[in-house]
Amino acid sequence: MRVDPSSSLVVGSEPIPLEQLVAVSQSATAGTVISTIPVVQPSELKPGEALVKLLYSGVCGSSYHQASDHWEEGKGRVPRPLIAGDEGVGTIIAINDVTSRFQVGDTVGIKFVAATCNQCALCLAGLEMVCPQAKYTGRSVNGTFQQYSLAWTSQLTPIPPQMNLAHAAPILCAGVTVWRALKDSTAKAGDWVAVAGAGGGLGSLAVQYAKYLSMRVIAIDSVAKSSFCLDELDADAFVDYAVSDWVAQIKQIADGVGVQATILCSNEPTSYLSATEYLRPTGSAMIVGLPPTGSHVPVDCRNAVLGMHTVRGCFVGTRSDVIDALDVVARGCVVPKVTVRPFSAIQETYDRMTDGSLCGRVVVDRECSFTLPSCADHKYGSDRSRSGLARELLGGMSYLT
Repeated sequence: MRVDPSSSLVVGSEPIPLEQLVAVSQSATAGTVISTIPVVQPSELKPGEALVKLLYSGVCGSSYHQASDHWEEGKGRVPRPLIAGDEGVGTIIAINDVTSRFQVGDTVGIKFVAATCNQCALCLAGLEMVCPQAKYTGRSVNGTFQQYSLAWTSQLTPIPPQMNLAHAAPILCAGVTVWRALKDSTAKAGDWVAVAGAGGGLGSLAVQYAKYLSMRVIAIDSVAKSSFCLDELDADAFVDYAVSDWVAQIKQIADGVGVQATILCSNEPTSYLSATEYLRPTGSAMIVGLPPTGSHVPVDCRNAVLGMHTVRGCFVGTRSDVIDALDVVARGCVVPKVTVRPFSAIQETYDRMTDGSLCGRVVVDRECSFTLPSCADHKYGSDRSRSGLARELLGGMSYLT
């Protein structure tokens, strides 16, 4: 370890390469490809910044939407080329922050909110997610689809000791978002909750967190995902959104009056059209998913008033929310349904999101960059073993140290 006596910079003993592999989205038609860019060097770190060697990153739905140009300019779309990814886990290898509790060698998470001012009224009210000066990972700054990332120490998340890092990654965006949505909804233990898009990355975690909170869950998705939702996620009931009477089915299951909350995680715009129709009085519709621009949740004003309904958007969560959501997983109360894939499989994952065949969350392994027989997929969990696989696959290239 090296300490710069003239500053607060601390650098670990691990060699830091000059270049790194990244997944770059050039355009919706060109797709996402593996390329190289320079690595930020420790000497370039400003006070309050750290350099993190990433190990895993979840493939988030918002990254998919951006790579696929589903959002118009000004509605979430970002300039190209794009390095997406907003659910990264890794270790600090250099830090320039004498006041931080973090040290070189700590395992940390890089979440969607990368940096905030920490001084405005929203930050002081515990709403740093919507700080006007916020920087967002994979949007205003490079995302976690890379091997080394600059990070602001104020928004780094400590990862609990001994936690499965492949399980930790999706909690940093998807997990905390649905955790916050459930906590902010009007549902409580014993209530019926519906989850639209229950078989996806967001929805699967919403089902599991709702079960942890002792809620009764109706999973809504395509019939192809019924066994996954019922058997793997332990949902109490399943409804196929493609049938004509799916709204009536939900109300019938939920005591004949409807659910107390619906967590809308789907990418499909039609899932939102009837969101308030199966709510019981005082029920809440929590908008979590990010369907294409122009999607709407129609609200009948008379029914909303007489039913005292709430329709609310849910945008990730605070630093405290992330720590709470991670703790539930670290204690084994929720086991994310993840499939670990090589770094090169990001575009393939996007393709599976497009055709709707993906169950649960895909997490990419930073040091496993090409699909070869010696690089097996690990479904529903992974350990941290590496054995120098990436270096073997690429002939020991220096930037993969």
